[in-house]
Amino acid sequence: MKKQLLALAIGSMVVAPSVALADKGPTVYGKVNVSYENVDDGTDDQWELNSNSSRIGVKGELDLDVENVKAIYQAEFQIDVDEGDNKGQTFSQRNIFGGFKHANLGTLTAGKFDTPFKKAQGDVDQFGDLDGDIGAVVDGEERASNIVQYSSPKVADAVTVNLAFIPGEGDTVAGDVQDGPADSFSSSIVFDNGTFYGALAYDSEMSTSVYDAEFAGASDYAVDALRAVAMVSMDMFEVGVLYQMSETAEDIAGVSYEDSSYVVSGAVKLDRLKLKAQYGLADLDTTGEELTLMAVGADYKVAKNSKVFGYFSRVETDLADTEDSTFGIGFEHKFSM
Repeated sequence: MKKQLLALAIGSMVVAPSVALADKGPTVYGKVNVSYENVDDGTDDQWELNSNSSRIGVKGELDLDVENVKAIYQAEFQIDVDEGDNKGQTFSQRNIFGGFKHANLGTLTAGKFDTPFKKAQGDVDQFGDLDGDIGAVVDGEERASNIVQYSSPKVADAVTVNLAFIPGEGDTVAGDVQDGPADSFSSSIVFDNGTFYGALAYDSEMSTSVYDAEFAGASDYAVDALRAVAMVSMDMFEVGVLYQMSETAEDIAGVSYEDSSYVVSGAVKLDRLKLKAQYGLADLDTTGEELTLMAVGADYKVAKNSKVFGYFSRVETDLADTEDSTFGIGFEHKFSM
């Protein structure tokens, strides 16, 4: 009898807090994305099992004793399903931040997370986290540390403005010591009414890559970049386009480097089946190199939050005459509780 009472007491201690937190407690979420791939870079041709930025996170809101204001938080980590660790780490940091959200004035966050410039891509990338990702031909895909961002509330239920800055914290970039209150900026204005998505984004002196400089062997530079995005999503069709110009903010040894890139993507949805494709081109103005991306694939939903997929992608360089190709099949499960 005493053992039964003790079990009931322990059970009530476990259950009661979960009931109390049920309506305001944190949300645990994530996804597992695993693919079996044949990767051929022209030198090595091998089969791999890849984890494709699988992740787990927790996020939520807390009521405050201030009218219309809530505290917000998120902690998201990448997990490697295939090997169990990423360069010796069980978890590697993704988007992690804290902040405040006002019902009428907008949201303020600080931490490490995707810049407004990166997020402006919306859903144009049909092969995100796979080898067909637009990052093969488009630079500026940064998850920045020490970033502070303000996001406006939606205007007319469609328009959002995002402004972010990053203090340099004494880092040296392109020979200059960055120690000011705001050494780098990232911004975007986004229109999204569910059918049409449009975004215009700008980075100023952001520590990121310009493929042109990398091909010339340069390093340690800050970048100015402009990105324009448009996408139409209907019941059966998705069509998107992204155009971007990037250049080094300061000359490197008297030379400036500039990329111009674009991506077009599309998809056809047939009940549970989604057929998709995208093409991208980067023109490296200084070196004269060109990068080309081509990807085709299909997703099949086996449940609301689960799918299986197959795809083929190829990335080529013109002057260097290289070709990387990947064929893969896999699955993705998303979860939230």
